[in-house]
Amino acid sequence: MSDEEIKTTAEAVEAAAMPRRHEVHADPDVEPCAVPDSVAQTPVTQKSPAEWAYERLILYIQNFEQQLDNEHEVAMGFTGGDAGVLRIEGMGFFDPDIVTFYGTDSNGIKTQLVQHVSQLNVMLRALPRQVEEGAPTRIGFRLAQDLAKS
Repeated sequence: MSDEEIKTTAEAVEAAAMPRRHEVHADPDVEPCAVPDSVAQTPVTQKSPAEWAYERLILYIQNFEQQLDNEHEVAMGFTGGDAGVLRIEGMGFFDPDIVTFYGTDSNGIKTQLVQHVSQLNVMLRALPRQVEEGAPTRIGFRLAQDLAKS
C-alpha cells in the first residue's frame, strides 16, 4: 500500500463531505467548469439543502452561458406543466429548503418561481436576446461573483 492510499478516519470523513463533480461530454473540447474554492472549502454537511442547491445551480448556469453565442441568453424551462419559460434575471435561496428564480416569462411578464429543493427540476435553455444593442445579459457571471464573496 502506498502512502496515498492510507487515510486517517478524519481524512476519509472530510473527503466524503467535500463536493465532487463529474461529467462526460460527446464533444472532447467541452470542459466542465471547476468547482470554485468558495464552494469546495465548506463541507456539504455544513450547508442547508437550499444553499447547496443554489451553489450548484450557479455553476450549471455559468457553464451553460459560457457555451452561448452573443445572440442568446440563459432561460429556464419548466418541467411537468404549461408554465413555459423564465428568462433568468436573478436567483436566491431561503434556508433551509427554498430556492427562488426571478425573471420574465415569454410574454415579458415579471415572474418569480419559488421551489422546494425536493421538487427542484430545472431545464436550462438558450433564448434569443431581447435587446438588439449591447452585450447579452450573463446572470451566471454575476451569481458566481456573489458566490466567491460569500
